[in-house]
Amino acid sequence: MSSRPRAPALVRGLGAAALAATILSGCSSLGGSFGENAGALPEPPQLQFVAADQVLPDARTNFEQHNYGYAAAYYKRALELTPNDEEALVGLAASYDRLRRFDLSDRVYAQLLVVDGGTAQYYNNVGYSYMLRGNLVAARSSFLRAHDLDPTSQVVDNNLTLLDASTSD
Repeated sequence: MSSRPRAPALVRGLGAAALAATILSGCSSLGGSFGENAGALPEPPQLQFVAADQVLPDARTNFEQHNYGYAAAYYKRALELTPNDEEALVGLAASYDRLRRFDLSDRVYAQLLVVDGGTAQYYNNVGYSYMLRGNLVAARSSFLRAHDLDPTSQVVDNNLTLLDASTSD
């Protein structure tokens, strides 16, 4: 046994609670991009004031800046204004993928398949979604389908190369 005096149980409990609070306080801001949390996705405060012709450009900008939660909100707004807009559907699904909200991206991909009939871009994006999930067999299948539809697509070729590199280890 240790000869060191022990602190009272209440003090030990408070010390453990303080340590846990300090460690957990870093969990709420794991990356800096809004919306990385899989919880609710609040809208950007200015969304209701954005002109209809500016919604898609703002969605693209937020996506490019890795603000996937805001991008999703803008793409959703674009779909309210123009239902079944292919760019908005692709952007919304990709935003959900980046937020790891695959339950939502799957729904959007299903809608996109009805709208665009399964283009090379569709299969490429679905493949990327599967790759993010770690389902490399399904990813390869989707990428190969995209390649069959557009054998000249550098994006599809790059994704197949990326997939091959991830499986060659």
